[in-house]
Amino acid sequence: MIRVVLADDHTLMREGLRHLLELEPDLKVVGEAADGPEALRVIRQLSPDVVLLDISMPQMDGLALTRQLAEELPQVAIIILTMHRQHPQVLRAIKNGARGYLLKSASSQELIRAIRTVHAGGALIEPELTGPVLAELRRLSQQPGAPGAPTLNDLTEKEIEIIRYVAQGMSNREIAAQLSYSEKTVKNYLSVIFQKLGIRDRTQAAIFGLRQGLLADEGL
Repeated sequence: MIRVVLADDHTLMREGLRHLLELEPDLKVVGEAADGPEALRVIRQLSPDVVLLDISMPQMDGLALTRQLAEELPQVAIIILTMHRQHPQVLRAIKNGARGYLLKSASSQELIRAIRTVHAGGALIEPELTGPVLAELRRLSQQPGAPGAPTLNDLTEKEIEIIRYVAQGMSNREIAAQLSYSEKTVKNYLSVIFQKLGIRDRTQAAIFGLRQGLLADEGL
């Protein structure tokens, strides 16, 4: 069962999402919040698997909340569900730790697929926004690293292989299948890798992989 928290300042939106998600046998809405501080309290208390989070909320917006949750509760997968389609908003959300970014115009099946994808360790961005986001990630990957920054020499061969798969956009489940590991083993590897590299999320791992030349030009 995937446990979900809804954070949106529009009551009608939360009610609609709740009714929609509860039609799915593997999804359960365990909490709701109407503003940023309330969302932070509810998520801390319930530690859900996935949070559907609006950007425009009173007192603390969704982008700031995403950053704080990524630091405190990195195991909670955050999907930004919003009307904002501006590319800087998308990039900031992903950099802050969101694993998904969907417009509120998305279909119900797109939303349900996004929840299952991020819960499995993957990431999902609104299709029409993917191109500009990947272009920016490639630009960032081409910037030189700081002196003394971690390199491939800091990782084992297996950790390098996993970073390569992350940079290709593979989910934990897909990586586990590729390596004949359990998803838990992959998660443990990623925790060690993130600690070694001083990073906190898969986006930064993908950028590291690109900087280190782990993908061909046609990769990410």
